[in-house]
Amino acid sequence: MFFEFATAGRIIFGAGKITELVSLVPDPAGKVFLITSSNVDRVQFVINLLHRQNIATVLFDVGHEPTTGIVLDAVKRAKREKCTMVIGIGGGSVIDTGKAVAALLTNEGELSDYLEVIGKGQKLDRPSLPYIAVPTTAGTGAEVTRNAVLSSPEHKVKVSMRSPFLLPSVALVDPELTLSMPPEVTASTGLDALTQLLEAFVTKKANPLIDGICREGLSRAARSLKAAYLNGKDIKAREDMSLAGMFSGLALANAGLGAVHGFAGPLGGLFNAPHGAICARLLPFVVEANVNAIRETQPGSQLLGRFDEIARILTGFAAATASDGVVWIRELYAELNVPPLSDYGMTERDIPLAVEKSQKASSMKGNPVQLEYDVLAEILKRAL
Repeated sequence: MFFEFATAGRIIFGAGKITELVSLVPDPAGKVFLITSSNVDRVQFVINLLHRQNIATVLFDVGHEPTTGIVLDAVKRAKREKCTMVIGIGGGSVIDTGKAVAALLTNEGELSDYLEVIGKGQKLDRPSLPYIAVPTTAGTGAEVTRNAVLSSPEHKVKVSMRSPFLLPSVALVDPELTLSMPPEVTASTGLDALTQLLEAFVTKKANPLIDGICREGLSRAARSLKAAYLNGKDIKAREDMSLAGMFSGLALANAGLGAVHGFAGPLGGLFNAPHGAICARLLPFVVEANVNAIRETQPGSQLLGRFDEIARILTGFAAATASDGVVWIRELYAELNVPPLSDYGMTERDIPLAVEKSQKASSMKGNPVQLEYDVLAEILKRAL
């Protein structure tokens, strides 16, 4: 057995901990490149905290999932302003943008040099600029991962930069920052966390350390995702989901993912669909396909036992099997009003191209069993 574990240089978790952000900024700080979502009002009090300490900030907002163009614009501005550190406050799009920007401010060359699939996939040579990641959603776990997912509209695909240097210097996770998330975002990000925890638990690179993290995260998501969706002010549920999201990032960064995320990257590039919503819609169909494939090709495999364990965690029933887990997931995404892929413009005509692109995705290679073309196509057809 061999495995390794890597995460952010420091993790700070707790309700109200955002007030410690100022103490994490070096003195003298120089200029802070502050990346936020387009809804600046949600983080205005953080900006005020920095300004009260006379910390100069250069504000840059990311209005949607990050593109290569957005990152290049951000890097140009940060260089022009001579920024000395980066802070990202927002969802996974903001956090990933910050990781890419901090890396490109210290590494020479073009963005395309470091991108997988559409670029050269080169390794970063130097540590990134100091970067503090502050999530305001609970699901992607981007604050503790070593990749940044960017969309290339030109190529109609989402691709990654990957490097240990992309790990933030500090991950500051405050559940109170998620209280204002609307229900649909709570659902999509929370189901993304559930998916990441589930996939990392059964991936080919699963290991004992990550198993424990996944079990704890799945348990918290199972008991609190619906509660957070129904009552966004439920701080206990928000705390559980913030932990589940962070744990899912720790899990995927160190054990990889599977077919759901193998689909999600290409589909996100082909259609204007939120990453979490895609994962949520595909999850029950992928789990069912995996279980059926394992039963056919590896009867008696320990993998089936892992899917049974997931079902027991999710349902709370000691005798639950993998099939019960699939039913539980389907019922949950129905209760959370997860839209079908057709709502984002996908049709049956798009399936061949989507499958072709998905088969090349790195996450697909981590799936516990190889799913053939016809099975992958059927998954997408059922998710329409």
